[in-house]
Amino acid sequence: MSKFDAYVERTIAIPDGVDPSKITTGVVVEPDGTVRHVPTRIVMIDGKYYAKVNSLTNSTYSIVWHPLEFNDIAQHWAKDIVNDMGSRMIVSGVGNSLFNPDQDITRAEFAAIMTRGLGLKLENGVAPFMDVKATDWYSSAVHTAYTYSLLSGFEDGTFRPMDKITREQAMAIIAKAMKITDLKAKQTSKEAGALLSSFADANNASEWAKSSIAECLQAGIVSGRNSTQLAPKASITRAEVAAIIQRLLQKSELI
Repeated sequence: MSKFDAYVERTIAIPDGVDPSKITTGVVVEPDGTVRHVPTRIVMIDGKYYAKVNSLTNSTYSIVWHPLEFNDIAQHWAKDIVNDMGSRMIVSGVGNSLFNPDQDITRAEFAAIMTRGLGLKLENGVAPFMDVKATDWYSSAVHTAYTYSLLSGFEDGTFRPMDKITREQAMAIIAKAMKITDLKAKQTSKEAGALLSSFADANNASEWAKSSIAECLQAGIVSGRNSTQLAPKASITRAEVAAIIQRLLQKSELI
């Protein structure tokens, strides 16, 4: 078997004398030498440190030290989050050591970050959307996310990769990711209306998104823009996405 429906955990002993704080993540080493992040956390068992690597594939693994700091987030609220996600090779910058934390994120960018965050192996092929071409940089990420049932397109057969993703669209994808990480199975079922009722603008959310929004709220992965506003149709920034991915992986006990 080379692909699994649930995460398989590998425990790798950290050699004596290696500083466990000098490990940022585990990676899969592909046959062509490229590497990709897989969710990894450092634990102590009987006085010895181990890296617990979670993956959906059978692969060759390594543990790496890949510290990364972006120059334009030194005073930003998400500084530690973004640098952590960057060091784990989940988010990347925009060039010149910049991250642009307050820039709204597109649907294509969100798909790419989700596949990297979950450690999904990029699948060959093209997603069945008329506006996603094989030559597009995001083609493999969108196809992979579609294959894992993380996302779907619009009724007209498009994906609209360059559109800014809305908060409710992002939460719908995160809720599907919670199934893959087994976080959803650990939650008690609560009525969506009760969870949404504390937000004055809950009625602005699309009907198809309400259950997903409720699941994200209940899990503590996403909160309102403030205590009374959910802002389901608002855009979402690159920094906010980094924080959401980090919380998803932390609450799923993958990092």
